[in-house]
Amino acid sequence: MQTILKTEHVNKYFYEPQKFQVLKDINLEVRQGEFLSLVGKSGCGKSTLLYVISTMDTDYEGTLEINGMQLTGKTQNELARFRNEHIGFVFQFHFLLPEFSVLQNVMIPALKLGKYTEKEIEARAMEKLKLLGVEEHATKRASKLSGGQQQRVAIARALINDPAIIMGDEPTGNLDSYNSQVVFDMFRQITSEFGQTIITVTHDEEFAANSDRVVEMSDGMIIGSKANLRPEKQ
Repeated sequence: MQTILKTEHVNKYFYEPQKFQVLKDINLEVRQGEFLSLVGKSGCGKSTLLYVISTMDTDYEGTLEINGMQLTGKTQNELARFRNEHIGFVFQFHFLLPEFSVLQNVMIPALKLGKYTEKEIEARAMEKLKLLGVEEHATKRASKLSGGQQQRVAIARALINDPAIIMGDEPTGNLDSYNSQVVFDMFRQITSEFGQTIITVTHDEEFAANSDRVVEMSDGMIIGSKANLRPEKQ
């Protein structure tokens, strides 16, 4: 499988209250269709790394390449457009707009991208909601849904532009065990059926153990990378 994301010699510093190196010589390759979990103790640098590889943090040394495109040195506008088209985000908190309907929330990134007509975007949004099992809530305000349902809508929103990579920052951190399993199953389906890549930061050991590969960080460094056998291959 081809490499979808690659970093070379990424270093990052924080300067307040004093200079501190938070990422140390990070070399990471992620393959297309891979489901990867970034793990490590709080403060180890995994969320910082996620924000660097998502292109949201550009203050680093080294290089970042996604989908064969060198992104280091691009302008903020270029990066914003690249993110909207190629990267979907799922956070611990869903960040839905409460006064908007479920359908409207899912449509927003696609309307911003402007590749399709509004009618096409609405059809695509319904398709994603159906995939996540929440299509019957399309016309409800996002605030009327349960936490688990809202997170599924957030995943549908992340998928609307068919991004190459879905990045998650503790995507199950705010969910009970049932909804955590639902989210995991959705991620597994996204990688196996659609060939999209998933990179998540997680403290959930079971979630990480069932992904394709676990990359462990400590003190700003990658200290291990372990491939997991998918259950159907055991």
